[in-house]
Amino acid sequence: METICNDLKAEHEELEGVLADLDENQWEIKTPFLTWRIKDEIRHLAYFDDRAALAATDPEAFNHHLDEVLNDFDAFEQTLEQVGLDMSPEELMQWWREKRGIMLEALARCSPKDRLPWYGPTMSALSFATARLMETWAHGQDVFDTLRIRRTPKDRLRHIAELGIRTFGWTYSNRGLQAPEEPVRVELKGPSGDLWTWGPEDAENRIQGPAEDFCLVVVQRRHVDDTALKVTGGVARDWMEKAQCFAGPPVDGPKPGERVINTS
Repeated sequence: METICNDLKAEHEELEGVLADLDENQWEIKTPFLTWRIKDEIRHLAYFDDRAALAATDPEAFNHHLDEVLNDFDAFEQTLEQVGLDMSPEELMQWWREKRGIMLEALARCSPKDRLPWYGPTMSALSFATARLMETWAHGQDVFDTLRIRRTPKDRLRHIAELGIRTFGWTYSNRGLQAPEEPVRVELKGPSGDLWTWGPEDAENRIQGPAEDFCLVVVQRRHVDDTALKVTGGVARDWMEKAQCFAGPPVDGPKPGERVINTS
């Protein structure tokens, strides 16, 4: 837990470092993600880190919140649309900073296999923290893309790559489809130059290339054709076109060429 919590904290701080330089007008800039502005990206992260802090510190209270969500999902969606809208950037950052700090302190006290409630099945504390890192990195990518900043990939991307691998079956079941039985070999070059591998070495279906590109595809911030990934075999190709490593209803990522960002 120490490693994942430290990496999650580093992900928070990297994004906050970019946000600190923005003026109020820049917080209103539309990002490439849906119709969200930069402010909406951070409202989203702050709200769900707030809920994550509750789940990690008071599971009973979180389950009460979850009952309210299930009883009136329209009201929950309205909350997501409105929460934090009246906050200034400084107030929003303070809210996010406070709640993510509570979350991190609580997660650090957990053992990796402790079960925590969330929106769906309970999750191990390790998976819970990994999902929060993935969410932060993905929405952070929206901010970096909006500002045309090329961020330097870090080895903590391995957590997201692992999540992308583990959600192979989910990608299909979430769409009401049967996951292919053919194995896929994944060989990714980490930011420090290490080779990260999954799957049998003799698999016909293969994905090879930079770890960052694989992560961008599974969080649906790039189409596979706009990356340096080498994809061999029909199953591997189909997976990369459908990949979704986050919870929620099935959604499609960007189309080829739709999210190619020229950065400084």
